[in-house]
Amino acid sequence: MKRHVAALVMAVFIMLAGAGCGGYYQVTDTTSGRTYYTTKVKEKDGRIEFKDAGSGSTVRLHSSEVKELSEEEYKAKTSK
Repeated sequence: MKRHVAALVMAVFIMLAGAGCGGYYQVTDTTSGRTYYTTKVKEKDGRIEFKDAGSGSTVRLHSSEVKELSEEEYKAKTSK
């Protein structure tokens, strides 16, 4: 069931990203539970790819959950 929900969330996200909607995102790796923050996510070869705001590294995940955040939420979660 979790896979279906994650796939649905990802499909909606890809449609929004493809329409040119920008924003702030919280990405959770559903395998490890690790959380990342980013301003841009793209789908590539059946996985998502983004630059992690915390480390600056490019992250590629096959199984993830993406949640859109307000600018205020994003800034609060990424401020050091």
